[in-house]
Amino acid sequence: MGRWRPPRPRGSRYITPEGAARMRAEVKFLWEEERPRVTQAVSDAAKLGDRSENADYIYGKKRLREIDSRVRFLTKRLEEITVVDRIPDDREKVFFGAWVTLEDDAGKIVKYRIVGPDEFNVKEGLISMDSPVARALIGKRLDDEIDIQQMEQWVTYYIVAIDYPAPNSP
Repeated sequence: MGRWRPPRPRGSRYITPEGAARMRAEVKFLWEEERPRVTQAVSDAAKLGDRSENADYIYGKKRLREIDSRVRFLTKRLEEITVVDRIPDDREKVFFGAWVTLEDDAGKIVKYRIVGPDEFNVKEGLISMDSPVARALIGKRLDDEIDIQQMEQWVTYYIVAIDYPAPNSP
């Protein structure tokens, strides 16, 4: 049985300024701090002799490949993404970058920000614009209702607030 898997579909090419800054910071950290440190560790491990049984050498070489792969991915991705740093003219409608506050019938409130697929983090309330929830929200207005399937049941949410961060604030 082969290891080949079909390539994942590319995510949307949009990103917030904060997400782009995090990606650039990660590239800078990996290339200027992490890679030199691991390279030095591999060099020191290589000086010890037999490399075939040297765990530091083997792990270090593996880590270097991971770092190079991640840097290559981030660099290519940064070249092809579009940073969306403009607030839409119609702030009463949900668009990319909006913080949307939702309330269900039971009064439970959740807050999400619609971001690019490279920066989503559900624990922080950042959802990808390609996610089903974000697709249901985009284009809606204040007080509109949306139905979202959660664990085999449908939940109705009402949009109670739409906020856009200032262009230079996270």
